[in-house]
Amino acid sequence: MRLVVARCSVTYEGRLAAHLPEAIRLIMVKADGCVAIHADGGAYKPLNWMNAPNTMVEHADRWEVFNPKGERLLITMHEVLSDESVALGVDPGLVKDGVELHLQVILAEKPWVLEEGLNLMRREYPTDLGPVDLMCTDRYGALVAVEIKRRGELDSVEQLTRYLDRLNLDPRLRPVRGILAAQAITPQARLLAEARQIDTVEVDYDGLREAESTELRLF
Repeated sequence: MRLVVARCSVTYEGRLAAHLPEAIRLIMVKADGCVAIHADGGAYKPLNWMNAPNTMVEHADRWEVFNPKGERLLITMHEVLSDESVALGVDPGLVKDGVELHLQVILAEKPWVLEEGLNLMRREYPTDLGPVDLMCTDRYGALVAVEIKRRGELDSVEQLTRYLDRLNLDPRLRPVRGILAAQAITPQARLLAEARQIDTVEVDYDGLREAESTELRLF
């Protein structure tokens, strides 16, 4: 990961136009190519960002970041205060809590709860950005990536978006669409998911768990 603290101004061109006036900010460049610009506040959310896959070109006084969708991020460097690269290595991934893990197990056994005709292909489908919770096929044979959360928020949509962008780079897989499944999904996450053509499904964990416990099993 590369961490740059600089006095900079930022212009985004794409689905809309946005501009950040000159100020001191943190610029993060991750190994997968993601670029994010942060202020000293606002918790985890960047002021602007460009998800991978993209291309970054460095000039003496500016960085240009663009992607195949036609989006462009122009970062004008007025003064670089620090520039450091740190090798983080391979991340083991997020360890799910008991509810998320159990919900994943149940939905892997009953994916049709999320959508009629959905069939499981594999749990923890690997990508170079981390594993997709469930990789399924729909009634037409198309691939569907399912991300499972206890609570679906904006970062859940962002995470699934990154997986879909990566999966759809492979001509053997695309088109791959997504479903965000959670016990509760915030209105903001629903709006963002809809804008990105990601389906959202709220699931009744207690109801699924009760149904599972009443099924006859052979041990």
